[in-house]
Amino acid sequence: MKFLPLIWAGLWRKRGRTILNFLQVTVAFALFAVLQGVKTGAENAVAAARGDLLVVHDAQGFHPLPLGLLAAIKAVPGVQRAIPVEIFGATYQKPTQPLAVVAVTPEAGWERAFTFTVSPQQLAAFARTRTAALMSVEIAKRYGWHVGDHVPLLTSTPQMNGSTTWTFDIVGTYTDTDLGGNRIQILVSYPYVDEARFGGKGTTHHFNVAVADARQAVAVAERIDRRFANSAHETQTESLREMAQAQLQSIGDLNFLIRAIVSAVLVALLFATATSMIQSVRERLPEIAVLKTVGFTDWVVFLLILGEGLVVFVSAAAAGILLASAAFPFAAEFVRGISMPASMIVIGVASAALAGLLSAAIPALLSARLRVAAGLAGR
Repeated sequence: MKFLPLIWAGLWRKRGRTILNFLQVTVAFALFAVLQGVKTGAENAVAAARGDLLVVHDAQGFHPLPLGLLAAIKAVPGVQRAIPVEIFGATYQKPTQPLAVVAVTPEAGWERAFTFTVSPQQLAAFARTRTAALMSVEIAKRYGWHVGDHVPLLTSTPQMNGSTTWTFDIVGTYTDTDLGGNRIQILVSYPYVDEARFGGKGTTHHFNVAVADARQAVAVAERIDRRFANSAHETQTESLREMAQAQLQSIGDLNFLIRAIVSAVLVALLFATATSMIQSVRERLPEIAVLKTVGFTDWVVFLLILGEGLVVFVSAAAAGILLASAAFPFAAEFVRGISMPASMIVIGVASAALAGLLSAAIPALLSARLRVAAGLAGR
């Protein structure tokens, strides 16, 4: 501790250079924290996705499936609930205010085949009102909607009367526990949509299926697909967790990407800071020689320079990680579940300490090997 004033004085001899080094390290470790946070958010989304909720869609992609498949799906052993789901896009008032319209059948217990949470009173209102709609909490905040509002939406789906404007009555709100789910959407009645639309009658985008036993989800999915194998409407059944894992894998190997980006940034940072510290030591040769003259050993001088690198890197890394962590609550609106695990904070600080030692190693060695006479002469 007694050498801290010397370390501090050495750092602030050139304030501009020290501040620049500090900012470089802060940005580098803020990037490290952001990347780790996004990775954690993606992993949380996969872990939180329900393994007992299946999605039955066309095997060739999300092409419409006939509603007639519903009875056969419900008859598959292990199926607890099966609900047709229709999805189409819409805009509210202007093109810059898009949302998704999700049509479901408001039969008793329909919500068990979804990740939605709705109060019993609002579920009842949704079931008894033909043009009812449940809005997400996020969409209520974004567009200022309230229960009781009469909301017109412009879509690309024409009605029987030729109009593409659909009007719904907001009867309540819902929350979605799926971290990867779309938050800018409303839920409406599938029977109403199917009856009122001009084309696509009797078809659905996909079926949501809740299984009675989550441990049997894979077996139930296989039974459903076998039921429609070699038919005109072959299906592919996946759990929400499998779909989330597939989406994550489509991005690529996140661990490799993060390691590659962080490694490249750290290597560039080491070159920059090491060069800066070497220049700093060269400018302070007479001062280092004086320290040796008054009794400081080569080993102590070596540790002093190492200490400067450690202080800059560790403090800047902590600032970068704290800065990124402070932004996570705001980023959570876009990447649900984003967070910085405690283990990664420890790894980040340890990496910063190692980087600080490496960047200061060469200038510290030069300082330790400096001859007093040469240092006093400024060589």
